[in-house]
Amino acid sequence: MRHGAVRAVRVLAAGVVVLGASGLLTGCGLLGGGNTDQICADTKKAFQQYMTQVRSVSAADPGQWKQPTEQLAGRIDGLAGKAEDAALKKALKSEADGLRKAAASIGTGDAAQLNGVMTGTPQRIGKACA
Repeated sequence: MRHGAVRAVRVLAAGVVVLGASGLLTGCGLLGGGNTDQICADTKKAFQQYMTQVRSVSAADPGQWKQPTEQLAGRIDGLAGKAEDAALKKALKSEADGLRKAAASIGTGDAAQLNGVMTGTPQRIGKACA
């Protein structure tokens, strides 16, 4: 688990950087309407807070990774429920579903699913927020 979790943290860090570059830092929601800007900003903040949490968790203890990942899934799902833009709502719902599945596997020591989710996050969410 140790190597998988360390890789997960690296993927998460890279993902947050790319999320910022892809529009979640500034200029998000230019094509969307309504509350897209706020939802994208809140999504970015949720991922940043998750990164802060998992960086403080031991890579050797997968049980400590499960709860923050489940919490992130819940936050993203809640943001999806508030999103007025259909594409953003769909992207966030999909992300939350992937995070829930990843939380189950990371709790058993398998970081592969979390790595997969986080690797694609910048493209999926960034595209919906662009």
